[in-house]
Order: sequence, then structure tokens, then C-alpha cells
Amino acid sequence: MGRIFEKRKYSIFKTAAMNSKLYSRYSKQLYMAAKNGIPDPHANPTLRKIIERAKKENVPSHVIDKAIQKASGSGGENYQVARYEGFGPGGSHVVVDCLSDNPTRTISEVRNCFTKTGCKLSTNGSVTMFFDHLAVISFTGNDEDKVMEALFAADVAIEEIENKDGTITVFAPPGEFYKAKTALLAAFPNLELDAQEITFLPKESKQLSGDELALFDKFLGMLNECDDVQEIYHNVTHS
Repeated sequence: MGRIFEKRKYSIFKTAAMNSKLYSRYSKQLYMAAKNGIPDPHANPTLRKIIERAKKENVPSHVIDKAIQKASGSGGENYQVARYEGFGPGGSHVVVDCLSDNPTRTISEVRNCFTKTGCKLSTNGSVTMFFDHLAVISFTGNDEDKVMEALFAADVAIEEIENKDGTITVFAPPGEFYKAKTALLAAFPNLELDAQEITFLPKESKQLSGDELALFDKFLGMLNECDDVQEIYHNVTHS
């Protein structure tokens, strides 16, 4: 019974640590969106998008509300956006987005993840050039012609529409994200979005296996342990 309890306790602590990391990440994003805009999701599309994502990942309402209320007051943290690029195991491409109130600490922690796994930080733009920066919206559907008509009618610029296995995915320039989402929800009122984000999509994938894949997983794990790391983009696929 003691051993079972210890395993259960470890599981509880591990889950609590993961939740803490998730809540901290969203708290920073919500704070920044509310601080840099209006602390009202109805008038702030960026804030509204983050709230929707947070709720999908089961972030409690009190965590969301507290971050927005904090941004409504004077003073507070001064978070800065930081992006780091580099080459991971096997020559893989990695982009790390951070929110930090201490850039010196953040670069030190990120650099440590790279150096301890034999990876290499690079200059800005040297790795993002291997990715497409796009708004991505996907949902269940088959009629891509109607989707295209709705987007064109709203004068939305799109890169591509993919129709695969009963899912339609719209790819658009980042600046068209809210316009595209608004047009789709207006044209299809009961539409449920499976994905709605602005992301980096690799132009070519890198397949890793064996020791390289194990090292890459270790590298990702170290990055995810850093409190300031918000998003990690890469081009690795498992063989």
C-alpha cells in the first residue's frame, strides 16, 4: 500500500507541476495582451484568442481573471518578447519564443538547454527562414469552395486551403488571422474550430531516430522546464 501511495503521490506532484507551468505561461500571455491593448476580450482580439486557447487547455477561470485584473492596474511586470533560433540534434531547426521580465536570465537558461545537449544557438533570421509564418484555422468540413467564397467575400487574403480527411484547413498571412476567423464564423454560425493559431510551419521536415531522437526529446524537455519559454517550433519528425 505504501508503494502504491508513493506512486500516486508522485503522479499528483507531477501533474501539479505541469499545471503550474501551463498556468504561468498563460498568465504571462494574458497579462501582455491585456496590458498592451484593452483588458476587455470583446474589444481585444489578441486577448480573446488567448482566453479561448487557455480554456481549451482547462486553465481555470480564476487564473485567467487574475492575469487580466493584474494588467488593468498600474505598474506590474514588464515582460518582453524574445525569440531564439538555433540548430538542434541532427541539424534540426528550432525556434523558441519567450516572455521574460529578465532577458539576462532567459537567454542564460535557453543557452544552457542548447549547450548541454550539443545544440547551437544562431543569429536572428538564420532559422526562421526555413519556416512559413502563417495563421492556421482548421475545422470539420468538406466544402472548400464555400469556405473560399466566404473568405473572398470578406476580402481575406489566403495562402492555401487544404481539404483532407474531412478537415478543412485555412492558411493565411498572420495579419489576416482575425479577419479570416470572423468571416468563417459569420458564414458558418455553428462552426467549431479545431485549431486557430499563428504559428511557424517548417518548409521541410527532419527525420530523427535512435540517439539523435533521444537527445532531441531531452532538449525539448529542458526547454519546456524553463518558465519563460512559451512556444517551441521545430521541424523534427519521428522515423
